[in-house]
Amino acid sequence: MPVALKRAYDPPSTADGARVLVDRLWPRGISKDAAKLDAWLRDLAPSDQLRKWFHARPSQWQQFRKKYLEELVEPAAAGALSELYELARRRKQVTLVYASRNEQFNNAVVLKELLDGMRKPPHSSGPEKAASGAIRARRSLT
Repeated sequence: MPVALKRAYDPPSTADGARVLVDRLWPRGISKDAAKLDAWLRDLAPSDQLRKWFHARPSQWQQFRKKYLEELVEPAAAGALSELYELARRRKQVTLVYASRNEQFNNAVVLKELLDGMRKPPHSSGPEKAASGAIRARRSLT
């Protein structure tokens, strides 16, 4: 399924498909009618602490990405991520909507990477990790 990224301040389009706001705070100056959102998944947003940390250190993208992926395994974020996967599975097109001025480095970019390839954040306890642990355990017995 195609996943697109779009700033909240860009006009909505019918080609956007399901529009999902992935920020914790509502974008300033945008009415709910004008946003034309299908969902607002606040729990997918980075914590306020991480958001402020990255805002002060925009050159630390890789560190932000790593810390953000770690936050996505927290129960509230993991539930919202599952909701996003389900929405993406049901719809032909999904557009992740964000308010950041930085269009190249923001949490929506990380979420798009997850939807495009990875099924779970890399530090999760998903089925892939469980299977690899069982293989390692068998190898250590021989």
